[in-house]
This record gives sequence, C-alpha cells and structure tokens, in this order.
Amino acid sequence: MNFEFPFDNLPAVMRGPRIERRRVLVGGSAWWGTLAEDGTLRLDDGRVIDAALASYLPPVTPTKIIAVHISYRSRSVETRNKAKPTDTPTYFTKPLSALNGHGGQILKPADCKYLNYEGEYAVVISRVCRNVMPDEAWSYIGGFCAALDMGLQDFRDTDQGSMLRVKGADSLLPIGPGIVSGVNLFAQTLRTYVDGFLVQEAHIGEETIWGPHYVIADIARHITLMPGDVILMGTPCHSRSVDPGHYVECEITGIGRVGGTVVSIPAPRAAGLGVGHPPADTPEVQRVALGFDERVPVHFRDNLERARKQRLQSGDSENNGY
Repeated sequence: MNFEFPFDNLPAVMRGPRIERRRVLVGGSAWWGTLAEDGTLRLDDGRVIDAALASYLPPVTPTKIIAVHISYRSRSVETRNKAKPTDTPTYFTKPLSALNGHGGQILKPADCKYLNYEGEYAVVISRVCRNVMPDEAWSYIGGFCAALDMGLQDFRDTDQGSMLRVKGADSLLPIGPGIVSGVNLFAQTLRTYVDGFLVQEAHIGEETIWGPHYVIADIARHITLMPGDVILMGTPCHSRSVDPGHYVECEITGIGRVGGTVVSIPAPRAAGLGVGHPPADTPEVQRVALGFDERVPVHFRDNLERARKQRLQSGDSENNGY
C-alpha cells in the first residue's frame, strides 16, 4: 500500500459542497457562524454580519496541537539537501496559549532577533481518534485551516529537542479565519506573503511527502486525538525572519487566508536577572533562521528583500506595539 496517498476517490471531508465555519467576537461574546457566498457571516443565532469587518477568534478549541517537522519536499531539499528528510515523520507540540486569531498581533520580544514565518495548513480532528489505519483516518478529520507556524529561532539551540519556546511562545499560531470542508486539499496551492510580497509557494498535492491520513494514523498509534485537536502539516521552503510592522499572511486556495501583524514587546522582566537561557545568535540558529538562499527560488528571496526595504522606507519598523 502507498501510505502517502492510498485513495482512488476523494474522502468525504474533501467532497463538496464547500462549508466554512468561523468563530468571531460580537458584543464581547464568542459566536460561531457559517460563511455565505455573498461574503456575510451567518451566526448560529440568526444574525448576519459582514465577514470582512468581523473580529476573529481561533476557529479551534483543541486539547493539544501537534506539528510535523518537515513534510514538503522543497523544505527538505533546502534544509537537508535531500527530497525526504527522514524515513517517517517526526513531531513537536505547541501549547494552547500560542493560538492566535486572524488579524491579531504576532509578538516579537525585544531581546529576540529571529521571528520566522512558516505558512502551513492545519488539520482539525472531529471525533475521538485512536489506533486507526491511514485509510480510516480521513473520517476523523472535520476540516482544514490556513495557519502561520511562527518561530522564535533565537531559542533553537537550547530548545532544539522540544521546540518549546521556539514555536510555543504566546501568539505564534495565527489560524483560520475558518475551518473548511468540501475542498480537495491536494489540488490547492499554499502561499505566504509578507506585506503583500510572495515569499513561499507550494502545490500541496505535488510537494507533500506524508498526507494527513498517514500522520493521523501514526500519531494515533499511541496518542488519543480529541475533537478540536490541531495537526500542523509543515511548511515549504524559504522560512525567513520578519520584523515589527510586517504583515504576514498564509493563503491556501479554496480554504482561506490568515494573517497577523508583527509587533515588538519588551524583553521579559526576568531576562534582566539572567533567568533562563538567553536568546542566541549562533551558527545553528542562523542556519535555520536564515536558511539556504542557494536552494530556494530567487524570486522568494528578492520579494522578501523588497518587503523589508518597503517597511524601512515607510518607517513602520519603529512600530513597537506598546
């Protein structure tokens, strides 16, 4: 069996009609609604609001967030110089406090130098899942979201095994704006933008090494997945650092576009006392944060440089957010 794509017909979660569920803040309370074709959001209580003007909350309420280290060929080629990083997937987790809604602020502490973007799609579990086969895993998926798996790479050395502070700091997971079903995930293209400039792009079906069904079956061998749990499926090549003032977005055709503004916050108070391992700028940190420009398409590098120059010229790089 080809465990990567063991299906001839689309799973039910990918068959139409397209349905998108969003979670918003209205009048100080959280409400769920369904996106309509006319761009309105029809709340479950009957009210109708303009989706473009809504204040978004993360459309997930997980008990855990699990992420795949590398699952795109271009990312493996850039970082490992080979098309497949390992024989089987490897994972890390993100705390729930990393969750962030569409349009929110992405926090970059003043003592950190490298905050990298990683555009990804997220898989949302719909029912209790344990000890399943890959071809059964599709029926446990409720839908898909666009996501930004941001990372403070300054802690890459000390947290290399756990990725706890690298990927787990507050605000580092913008996700949404909705959960989408009824779309063929493997026919879609993932794109990441910085201030409107394209900096990542991958056709999901062409670049994916391990599909979500394989990943779910792998994780669920030993870990029970609960309704609302989130699995982040990795990023393509050209993850790079951004600065305060930059607006970062991940778009997945057919699914949605999520974004957030990078803002600077003061260094933690305890950092001044020497508490804990400080952010670092070592060769290993730079290897991941700066990547390998010779192994990625030139236009990604050029576009990011344009975004940086535009930000400096506008003066918004001084926007500290506090």
